[in-house]
Amino acid sequence: MIGSSGADYMSIEYHGDGVKSLSIADRMVLCNLASEMGAKNAVFPADEVLEAWLGTKTEGCWADEGASYLKEITINLDEIFPVVAAPHHVDNVKAVSEVQGTKIQQALIGTCTNGRIEDLREAATVLKGKKLPKFMQMQIIPASKEIYLQAMKEGLIETFFEAGANVLSSSCGPCLGTGQGIPADGINVISTANRNFKGRMGNNMASIYLASPATVAWSALAGEITDPRGGNANDKFPYHAPQSSTVDIKEGEDRFSSNTWNYADVDNLNTDQMFAGNLTYNVQSSEPDKIMPHLFKGFDNSFSERVKAGDIIMAGANFGCGSSREHPAVGLAFAGIKAVICKSVNRIFYRSAVNQGLPILLVPAAVDAYKQGDLVEIDFGKGVVSIAGKQFSFSPLPAKLMEIFEAKGLVNYVKNK
Repeated sequence: MIGSSGADYMSIEYHGDGVKSLSIADRMVLCNLASEMGAKNAVFPADEVLEAWLGTKTEGCWADEGASYLKEITINLDEIFPVVAAPHHVDNVKAVSEVQGTKIQQALIGTCTNGRIEDLREAATVLKGKKLPKFMQMQIIPASKEIYLQAMKEGLIETFFEAGANVLSSSCGPCLGTGQGIPADGINVISTANRNFKGRMGNNMASIYLASPATVAWSALAGEITDPRGGNANDKFPYHAPQSSTVDIKEGEDRFSSNTWNYADVDNLNTDQMFAGNLTYNVQSSEPDKIMPHLFKGFDNSFSERVKAGDIIMAGANFGCGSSREHPAVGLAFAGIKAVICKSVNRIFYRSAVNQGLPILLVPAAVDAYKQGDLVEIDFGKGVVSIAGKQFSFSPLPAKLMEIFEAKGLVNYVKNK
């Protein structure tokens, strides 16, 4: 319907009578997933549901009366049905009935997206008094210590253990590719997490399906993707975002020529591909020299050894999607990348890039025109990208933004001031 970059740079507002039927937990899930659409943020109205939850009335933040919207989408809540995001993109959405019967060997419920007490109650209701298949590895991750304790008080943890699941400490855990639960080669995982990029859970030979807690719980019991309503439906998800292929750069394939790294054919180059998620807590974002050896490992293994100051990266659409970790922008800026030229960029990554002094230029025509081996030149002042002598214009960057880039980042800029 929207796609992983369909709301780039936008704010999303949820309106309508159906909003009142959504709990705060429901709303938190939807707002959490705003970044998977490329949005800056997502908001619900400060209505009586929020007032009851907070215990006090609040004004909230909302668009001005009479504001115009770039897109208006109507969803009838009476017509929705269970869906999954199939490998390897978050917007590869299908009805559960379209993939029903797909064998799975691992299940994950929890993390920031669906680890609230309401989610755990839903899963426990499904699992209570039942046993998981012996081959099924199932992890439950409460989103916080408070939720973990509440789940203990309500007997939910006992239900999970008795069913054969394992309850992990509150953390990103296997969603990020850390700790227990990293899938083996060829494993199909069904998860309530928010991302399923290739390699997201620490192994690019595994496949990840994203679904609701109820769908995950029923599927774990069956050992295959199962409709939580029971039976076999014939639902068809009517919206299909164009799916770019997942590009694998083979060992020995050289993507560098002249002064440019050629990833022009790579859409959705995500932060996991730039810096593996399982290193997030081992290497600090404040340690650029330690980030460098890991840049693009698993995507383009030659990059970190060969990249040098003044190099340019040419990339496709939705560059920098995925987790908001700063490591990739820190590493690329430290390496001295002159600029990333791409068709579009994830909003969070763009903000991080500015903070680190890494220019991102949106020049789709230049990306389309580029052929490996072409000499690429950039004139920031004039707003021109030259490729093999042909010029492509972009809006000249504001003076203050150029000062941030020249200072090698926002912190240095502020210090200098």
